[in-house]
Amino acid sequence: MPKITFIEHSGEKHEIEADTGISVMEVAINNGVPGIDADCGGACSCGTCHVMVEGSWFEKLPEIDEMEESMLGLNTMREANSRLSCQLDCTDELDGIVLQLPEFQG
Repeated sequence: MPKITFIEHSGEKHEIEADTGISVMEVAINNGVPGIDADCGGACSCGTCHVMVEGSWFEKLPEIDEMEESMLGLNTMREANSRLSCQLDCTDELDGIVLQLPEFQG
């Protein structure tokens, strides 16, 4: 079980041992992480599951596809390390990943 750490804009941490085979967004929703609204339910059509990936983890993730890029492009709070958590599959390779939540979702 990979451990994922979500850090709210306030600095509060949520360390979760996650099930594999679901999205990182679902991990957050299933564990009540504040700031991951997931209004579209994971359809990559709202951007309310935005996270910023800490450190070298960003380079270890799959490339951003056209649909995710389009949604992130609409986000004025986008950072160079921004991703949509609905587009990240929870795998054992993500064990230890740290994700920051943007202020506007907090």
